[in-house]
Amino acid sequence: MSETQTVERHEFGAEVGRLLDLVVHSLYSEREIFLRELVANAADATDRRRFEALSDQALGLPEGAGVRVVPDKAARTLTIEDQGVGMSREELAQNLGTIARSGTRAFAAGLAGAKADEKPSLIGQFGVGFYSAFMVADRVEVTSRKAGGDQAWLWASDGRGEYTLSPAERAAAGTTIVLHVKADAEEYLEPYRLETAIRKWADHIALPISVARDGKDVAANEGTALWRKAKSEVSEEQSQELYRHLGHYFDTPWATLQWRAEGQLEFYALLFVPGAKPFDPVEGDRASHVRLHVRRMFITDDAKLLPEWLRFVQGVVDTEDLPLNVSREMLQATPVLARIRKAVTNRVLTELKTRAKDAGEYAKFWENFGPTMKEGLWDDTEHRATLSELMRFRSSSTEGWVSLAEYVSRMKDGQEAVYILIGDDAAALAGSAQLEGFRARGLEVLLLSDSVDAFWPERMSEFEGKPIRSVTQGAADLSKFAVEAGGEAADTGKLVEVLKAALGERVDEVRATDRLVDSAVVLTAKAAGPDLQMQRLMRRTGRAGFSGAPVLEINPRHALVAALAKRAEAGEDLAEVAEVLLDVARVQDGEAPGDPAAFARRVVAAMVGA
Repeated sequence: MSETQTVERHEFGAEVGRLLDLVVHSLYSEREIFLRELVANAADATDRRRFEALSDQALGLPEGAGVRVVPDKAARTLTIEDQGVGMSREELAQNLGTIARSGTRAFAAGLAGAKADEKPSLIGQFGVGFYSAFMVADRVEVTSRKAGGDQAWLWASDGRGEYTLSPAERAAAGTTIVLHVKADAEEYLEPYRLETAIRKWADHIALPISVARDGKDVAANEGTALWRKAKSEVSEEQSQELYRHLGHYFDTPWATLQWRAEGQLEFYALLFVPGAKPFDPVEGDRASHVRLHVRRMFITDDAKLLPEWLRFVQGVVDTEDLPLNVSREMLQATPVLARIRKAVTNRVLTELKTRAKDAGEYAKFWENFGPTMKEGLWDDTEHRATLSELMRFRSSSTEGWVSLAEYVSRMKDGQEAVYILIGDDAAALAGSAQLEGFRARGLEVLLLSDSVDAFWPERMSEFEGKPIRSVTQGAADLSKFAVEAGGEAADTGKLVEVLKAALGERVDEVRATDRLVDSAVVLTAKAAGPDLQMQRLMRRTGRAGFSGAPVLEINPRHALVAALAKRAEAGEDLAEVAEVLLDVARVQDGEAPGDPAAFARRVVAAMVGA
């Protein structure tokens, strides 16, 4: 029989040039994904044969059925073969000859009436995955024999507009795909390169996958998708091994969350909250890297399945509701992924709320990840209320961590606000002069020392109807709370005028205060502007002009202030004294003096004079 009688030539049933260019250059972000697609097709074909054998035992899978990947450097070919359901001539023409027509999708549509536990887990649903082979091959040959049939057929194409169909020989049912590898894709003829790609993309496919290396078939996947098993079937050792594999950790997870979502949205999830803070000296990557799988097959770890403030959570989410070969760009827009994100985030928050009831255990978590969680107070309006319940802070009144709810429950009669003090070091804040008036009146102040603490109070300005107020901001109304006076208050009217004149625009105002007990001076901020910590941050970033000048408050009951008040009344020049007072107030707040050398000189001169 002549070649013209045996080889049939057909044009593709679509604008093949345009579509193949889309597949090769736009649809997939990484070239190695072709291997994932072809392995997925082989897994589907095997599942289909297993399903059809339920009603026809003659179609049963041979023992040890799996997927073989065989590189041949000499021939420059890469072969992927399976013992699945195979394809007839008509199916080859329909499934491979018409781009974006998926045989898997048609088969899945036919399963609508099948029982849930009988349905195979079909991976490919989009109909273009096969054509990713042309990213690495300039010619593709597919030899397939339908299970239950006795004739094999060869489909072949160079992807340039047409394909051929011809009779072929194959000893048993299944499909063999031969890729004639391009010169710039020779890396995919290296067994180790193939094994790495399979472990990355298909490690949890239940079907065994092997790669031919040195004359032997080497297993390339483990096939244990723990997240798809019942919790009772997963041992603690297996769970921890996956945790350490995913995040390259060496500790034990603080929390493990495993569940299956069913209903309108179906997915499996196995997530871990680390038991120790990962080493990240620069904290450069703020994105979540929970892995997204579709029907066991890895898709990406860049789907942002959790918000940035939960980026420390590791694990896997595996869904039935996305096509396998959806692009990263399409992922970000699909409403299915948005619903998964919401469900996963809410589940993690529920777990944290439950575990927060054990103060000792929750403290371990908070010390590792509290600063990261606080970022949500700044940028996540949807979850801010829930996050506020999970926040913990150091306090001026008690040891350990304090929640906002605990603080509110201890507020004094007549206290209107939740008081906070923000700085760079919690220990230094505990001894700050800013606390003297509050401590003397039994008013608790929360001590905030994480970098994000300078920002989030601007967005979350109250809790349970109580305003959150920095003790450095504005003239705190402490007069309503009684305190035993530490001495008679001096008349500081003239001193205030003298100090303001000497310091000029470096201070917004000089005033007497009742917030101090032991200290002579303190710096505060205007009520309408940023607090002192934010002012410091703005100066460090060169935005001092936006921060305004601080207020210098003096203690009229302090012996030094009383003595200076008399000198001011006597008309003495207090310009140097004013400089020292401002620098002392700065040092008390953890800042450097305005002119360190001049400050040192003035202090030495004062000591000599004493």
